[in-house]
Amino acid sequence: MHSFLRTYADAGADLQRPAEVAVVMPTILRETLDEALGSIFTQDLAGRIQVLLGIDGVPDLSILERACAGRPAHCVVQVLQPGYSTAARNDGLHRSGDGGSLRAALTLLANSRYVAYLDDDNWYAPDHLRLMRSAISDAEWAYSLRWFVHPASRRPICVDTWESVGPDRGIYGERFGGFVDTNCLMVDKLACPHATAWWNIAFPGDSRGRGSDRHVFAFLRAYHRPGHTARPTVYYRIDAADIMHGQRLLMMGTAYDAAGAK
Repeated sequence: MHSFLRTYADAGADLQRPAEVAVVMPTILRETLDEALGSIFTQDLAGRIQVLLGIDGVPDLSILERACAGRPAHCVVQVLQPGYSTAARNDGLHRSGDGGSLRAALTLLANSRYVAYLDDDNWYAPDHLRLMRSAISDAEWAYSLRWFVHPASRRPICVDTWESVGPDRGIYGERFGGFVDTNCLMVDKLACPHATAWWNIAFPGDSRGRGSDRHVFAFLRAYHRPGHTARPTVYYRIDAADIMHGQRLLMMGTAYDAAGAK
C-alpha cells in the first residue's frame, strides 16, 4: 500500500501542544519543494511551526528526506499521502484542481488556529510568518503582498501591485471585490470555520478545477475582519501557461526580461 502519515520531528516533541502557526502545503513533490520548505525553516517567528504536506497522487518520494534534512527543532513536518489523488481531474471526487480536498483537510488537521498556505514552487521571506501572525492578532484573517518571480531565473521581477492586493483593490476590485493569492493568506480557522469548505469548490464548468482560492477570498471578505502586513513577503513564481501571463507581461514591462537575463 502506498499511503502513510509520516512525521519529521525531534525526539520527545510534544505534538499535542498547539503550534504558533501551521503552514499547509498540498504538493506533487516538485524539485522546488526543498526551497519552499527551507523558507519555512528559516522563519524568524518566535514559536513552534507545524508544516502539513499533503501529497496528491503517488509520486517519487525520495525528495522528502532531502527536503526535511534542514528542519530546525522548532519546526515539525507531517506528511499525509492518501495513496490516491482527491482531485477530479485525476479521477478523484473533488473538483478543486490544485490538490483536491487536501487543502481543506489539512486546514482542519492543523494543530494551530492560525493557518498559512504555501505552494511547493513558491517561498516566503524570513519575516513572513511573524508579520502575518502580528497582523491577524486583531483580525480573523490576514494577508501580505507578493513578489512576482521569473520562472526560469527564479529572481524577483517586481511587487504585484495590481492583482493580489486585498479587498476592494486592484484590477479585480470592481468586479470581484479584490483578490488575495492563497500563498499570501493566513486564516484563524476557529474564527472562520465555514471558510474551509470553500477550498473544495471550483468554478462551475472549469476543466482545470480553478476558482477555490477566489471562493475562499470572497467568503472571508464578506463575513470576516481582515488584517494585513502591507509588505511583500511571498515570492510567487509566474507561469507562462497562466491565463493572466500576457497581461502580467504588459504590466511588468522591461522588468520581466531584466529578471530573466543571465
